[in-house]
Amino acid sequence: MTILVTGATGNVGRNVVDQLVQRGADVRAIVRNPASANLPAGVEVVPGDLLDVDALRGAFQGVSTLFLLNAVVADEFTQALLTLGIAREAGVRRVVYLSVIHSDVYVNVPHFAGKFGVERMIEAMGFEATILRPAYFMDNEHTIKDAIAGYGIYPMPIGSKGVAMIDARDIGEIAAIELVRREQSAAPLPSERINLVGPDTLTGSDAAAIWSDVLGRTIIYPGDDVAAFEQNLRQFMPSWMAFDMRLMGERFISDGMVPEHGDVDRLTTLLGRPLRTYRAFVTAIAG
Repeated sequence: MTILVTGATGNVGRNVVDQLVQRGADVRAIVRNPASANLPAGVEVVPGDLLDVDALRGAFQGVSTLFLLNAVVADEFTQALLTLGIAREAGVRRVVYLSVIHSDVYVNVPHFAGKFGVERMIEAMGFEATILRPAYFMDNEHTIKDAIAGYGIYPMPIGSKGVAMIDARDIGEIAAIELVRREQSAAPLPSERINLVGPDTLTGSDAAAIWSDVLGRTIIYPGDDVAAFEQNLRQFMPSWMAFDMRLMGERFISDGMVPEHGDVDRLTTLLGRPLRTYRAFVTAIAG
């Protein structure tokens, strides 16, 4: 049978596909533009998006397990519910869903609240599911590395409570492990949630200190100015998304993204190796 992957051309989705291919899974990806998808040989690429019901119905033919990843877009919740509805119509029971850590805590942040709503619908619709709840992606630092190098500041308002950043490669591998586990199980497996975190919980000052060490000069953390953060984001994203990210920054500051006891050990055991560190990630991208 076949595993259908949504969001296959993004940072996480590509890692999921690569890891599934390495494990010998039959993979199908639904993408908007197959000509530019550039996915591994052997992956079946079908055109469509998560608002195209006819394309979804075609993509789900012969599928046994779904990896559901939605981008942060204004209609994210609708896309997810349509996909789940077509999946259930097609007889798919097994789902791995990429949510977000503390989706039930950051209740005023639109894309967190939307993902928590999807989690609840997965339960209500009776899917056998693994809900993956990742913390902040290390890979987001690609978007700020030039500002760090050019202005000597670490601009993400992650506060002083701490954020357990995780590498997208670790997310993709864990997702693939869960997809294959569910796909290959002869009997239904109970649903569960897994927090996806990195090995270190870092404050804004911690992140700046790591960048300082790697670059060999002082990088400062200027503080928790979420208003300035929103205004900077508005230069390259819609105003609604910039405000959504501001609200997320406010919750970083007030609540942090701190792992629960045992999260790191659980992931290390699942992967059979240590989680990738923020320092190693920064070293790789700073060069």
